[in-house]
Amino acid sequence: MELLHSGKVRDVYADGDDLILVASDRVSVYDVVLPTLIPDKGKILTQLSLWWFEQLADVVPNHVISADQVPDEWAGRAIRCRRLTMLPVEWIARGYLAGLGLKEYEKGGTVSGIALPDGLVEASRLPEPIFTPTTKASEGHDEFITYDDVVAEIGADTAARLKDVTLEVYKRGAAIAAERGIIIADTKLEFGRAADGTLVLADEVLTSDSSRFWPADEWEPGRAQRSYDKQYVRDWSSTLDWDRTPPGPAIPQDVVDATRARYIEVYERLTGRPWRS
Repeated sequence: MELLHSGKVRDVYADGDDLILVASDRVSVYDVVLPTLIPDKGKILTQLSLWWFEQLADVVPNHVISADQVPDEWAGRAIRCRRLTMLPVEWIARGYLAGLGLKEYEKGGTVSGIALPDGLVEASRLPEPIFTPTTKASEGHDEFITYDDVVAEIGADTAARLKDVTLEVYKRGAAIAAERGIIIADTKLEFGRAADGTLVLADEVLTSDSSRFWPADEWEPGRAQRSYDKQYVRDWSSTLDWDRTPPGPAIPQDVVDATRARYIEVYERLTGRPWRS
């Protein structure tokens, strides 16, 4: 197989007409890959994505061909998937104000050109979920763009379809998670176009790397929330005297263990299945 791309977390290989998407145990913060691995992280992300792809199959087609037809050394952390022409947009839905969305709101009361009510604070629930796309930068940081920018980039019909799908995936996922005591604050999706023109959900979906997961019984606007995602690593790294450029700092063992435990807990709460590495 030919290695086509090595990303911050995933590696993509060509295998005939198919692709093999392999999720590593790497973790990145501020677009920097840290030197310490989080054991089982790649397997947890892959298995959670596969579970969500099943829940969302009636909403949008996905890229999965098989989770079994992969090399043995990647079992559990790899997916055989369709080749797609990926669209140059990060498709983000937000139901709560956090992260870069909060920072953008604090600048002028808008996110991706959408005006939000005055007086919102960190972790405020929005009146309704909103679509807040960003650029899809190969290097550096993604930047917020407006819906009109998306239309100009990929056309009105595709933009409208995938805006609706992004919001529906978020709403469906948020409703399922709410039944299990989890808030999905926001999520990021990726879409591609198949050879026949079909728009397809790709990469990962509603995982701890692409979403913010909060325990619903602890939610309290106006402060940072306890999270089931890599925010724990971000919070640790923010206490360091580090300029957020490579090489990143090594992660202490207690932070590794706590992060792994969070990934496992949200997997088990969402799927109802015990984690077996």
